[in-house]
Amino acid sequence: MIERIHLRILREIERQGSLTAAANALNLTQSALSHTMKKLEQSKGVPMWSKEGRTLRLTQAGEYLLNEARRLLPQLERIDEVLRQYAGGEQGTLHIGMECHPCYQWLLRVVKPFLQRWPDVDIDVKQQFRFGGLAALYNHDIDILVTPDPILRTGIVFEPVFPYELVLLVGEANPLRALPYVRPDQLSDQILLSYPVSAERLDIYQQFLVPAGCRPKKHKTLEATEIILQMVASGRGVTTLPQWLVAEYAETFAVYPLRLGQQGIHKQIHLGVRTQDAEHLHIQTFKEFSRICQP
Repeated sequence: MIERIHLRILREIERQGSLTAAANALNLTQSALSHTMKKLEQSKGVPMWSKEGRTLRLTQAGEYLLNEARRLLPQLERIDEVLRQYAGGEQGTLHIGMECHPCYQWLLRVVKPFLQRWPDVDIDVKQQFRFGGLAALYNHDIDILVTPDPILRTGIVFEPVFPYELVLLVGEANPLRALPYVRPDQLSDQILLSYPVSAERLDIYQQFLVPAGCRPKKHKTLEATEIILQMVASGRGVTTLPQWLVAEYAETFAVYPLRLGQQGIHKQIHLGVRTQDAEHLHIQTFKEFSRICQP
């Protein structure tokens, strides 16, 4: 029978890089670790790894079990955490995943009334995912996914929270500032600044530049919104942000919004949750405050 220790061993071998280091991380002797896996191999009739000198290579069966360990262990650990919290008289933690970098400011508005309504529920926010936000939901790494790009999948339900328009921001001296809107080809001599997200996931590319066969002169990525805006204000490039966020920074940075094309790019922020969790009271409360606390 597959036990949790088998999954943990394979995960630690991947993390630590050797049997000795994995055994130390699990507080086992190397012989105990090897014996545990040997018994599993004997019971299943298939080897999990082979050794080539000092190098350990997983077999096809070992790779399969490692992938299952990556998927199942976070769920089991989450169950342990929730039961521990219940045993301690706590309501638990609401894990929120963010696929919308600019939405952090908005999230702070939602968190404050939520924590007041649910004093025994903590909040944790994740912005980095090993396999993406949707996979994090499936794997129970997060409970709610905040995203402008919902992907319909069985077992996941998305609800729109609020609409917004994505706009281009330019500095005071940028010649584009005088235009009522910008065309894709007019960005060919501009440096585009963005968060560290691949071009395949940026609306400025997928909904504006790529369909027109255009590209910016250069694309640079930066982590912090304030630094991006300071760069734009200094004439070092242009960027895109939701119109509502631009209004919040209007008095701090000399940046000016332009519509992307005559019609503009219009989006909606969605909240995604697992279908079986959609009616949980604390999740319903978070959705309620998300709609109330619109930017």
